[in-house]
Amino acid sequence: MTTEVQQFTFEEVKQKSSSSKPLLVINNAVYDVTSFLNEHPGGEEVLLEQAGKDATEQFEDVGHSSDAREMMTKYKIGELAESDRKKEAPKEKPKWEVTDNDTSSSWTAWVIPAALAIAATVIYRFFFAK
Repeated sequence: MTTEVQQFTFEEVKQKSSSSKPLLVINNAVYDVTSFLNEHPGGEEVLLEQAGKDATEQFEDVGHSSDAREMMTKYKIGELAESDRKKEAPKEKPKWEVTDNDTSSSWTAWVIPAALAIAATVIYRFFFAK
């Protein structure tokens, strides 16, 4: 049993969306958040501002939890038509995250400052200690 996902053009999302039935596009999926307006922790205004628009960037900028992402599934009513989809940008690893290629720099992060501290101590004792 396969259920076909309803396809919406971006123009259809704009036209069908209203303050009484707000539709949002997030990551190429279409959501009807009407029944979630009163429950949204950020207030209904946040959702109504994005009604009929692609709210992906705003959604991702807030940093929603995995629980929030799971909760979204019950509000999904379809997906954007292939012609209106935005390509998802590849997610970059955070700059602070260490990868296998960064192992050489991890030891230099403490060796170089330690060597400089030892050199400063030797220079100080040589010139200023009597």
